[in-house]
Amino acid sequence: MKVGILAGGRGTRLAEETSVRPKPMVEIGGRPILWHIMMLYSRYGYNEFAVALGYKGDHIKKYFADYCALSGSLTINVGGNAPIIRHESEHAPWSVDLIETGDETLTGGRIKRLAPYLGDGTFMLTWGDGVSDVDLDALLAFHRSHGRLATVTAVRPPARYGHMVFEGEKVVSFKEKPQTSEGWINGAFFVLEPGVFDYIEGDNVMFEHAPLESLAADGELMAYKHEGFWAAMDTLRDKHNLETLWSSGERPWATWERA
Repeated sequence: MKVGILAGGRGTRLAEETSVRPKPMVEIGGRPILWHIMMLYSRYGYNEFAVALGYKGDHIKKYFADYCALSGSLTINVGGNAPIIRHESEHAPWSVDLIETGDETLTGGRIKRLAPYLGDGTFMLTWGDGVSDVDLDALLAFHRSHGRLATVTAVRPPARYGHMVFEGEKVVSFKEKPQTSEGWINGAFFVLEPGVFDYIEGDNVMFEHAPLESLAADGELMAYKHEGFWAAMDTLRDKHNLETLWSSGERPWATWERA
């Protein structure tokens, strides 16, 4: 089963970083967030990816070219017939299609342009700026259980402020920036059937608008409710929060470290 990742947006709310590189290349713990996302899928055995490129897509191509050629231990024979000898393969066994989908194409259009690279059956899809500890085995089992065209992972939106609970004027509970106890949002990490492509009319379509709305109206969209960790890197503050978690060793999305 292949995994599609949208990595072509401009990331304007993270302009401090994205003026020089695409948002999926912004680093957490010294690795692009795109690498973190792919490591999550790889931990569950998904190693075939189709990445939709757009804004500054050459940065992503160069990263993977260097990652393939230079990761792990090397011996350099200057002037030899085999100038670079790799000792072992220390990186994940990925196959990555890097597909140009246009600088201005919207999310729906990018997904449709990936269609030839996602196979003829069920596939997974997510955005190139969000991490989670979602159980992909459970997500796929849920998708297969209901038989609809689309499953979206629903998550609790991270709160921006501390949360207090009162008894009269007395504070009985205070939690610093918890995920809210009510409400769900689109957390990406989709499981989709090829029939979803029929709901996307062209490049200028946001997948989150007409396609998902039409799928819901037709009874073809189901939600897998994930109560665990989820975070999107939309702003510099979001990046700093993820960096803090990584540096502390907590890093809840790094499930591959606990596999």
